[in-house]
Amino acid sequence: MSIAYTTATGRRKSSVAQIRIRPGTGLFLVNKREIGEYFPSPEWLRTAESPLAVVDKRKAFDVHVNVRGGGLTGQAGAIAMGVARALVTIDTEAHKAAMRQGGLLTRDSRMKERKKYGQRGARRAFQFSKR
Repeated sequence: MSIAYTTATGRRKSSVAQIRIRPGTGLFLVNKREIGEYFPSPEWLRTAESPLAVVDKRKAFDVHVNVRGGGLTGQAGAIAMGVARALVTIDTEAHKAAMRQGGLLTRDSRMKERKKYGQRGARRAFQFSKR
């Protein structure tokens, strides 16, 4: 008996989350750890679980996540996008409108601007001294 997973990828800032989701009992693992253990802040937890809350299916699916890159805020956003994409793949007509309205399917394209040569940062120049 093979277990059928639905897979999806979510991205935010420098974070990439690979999602595997299947019908189950509500298990949510992030990098082989329980989600509450991985995200100490309730804000990050709420962000990552928001797609399941939108469709009111928190206990209906088992979610396995591998996430890397960036910080916890970016990782939570990447997980939310990946879970939303996976849920839309599972049941398009029931979930897509709710996910779209919640803004969960739109990629947040804001990235850190690169540092330029001859400057101290992306936009900050070195201090000018007239003398």
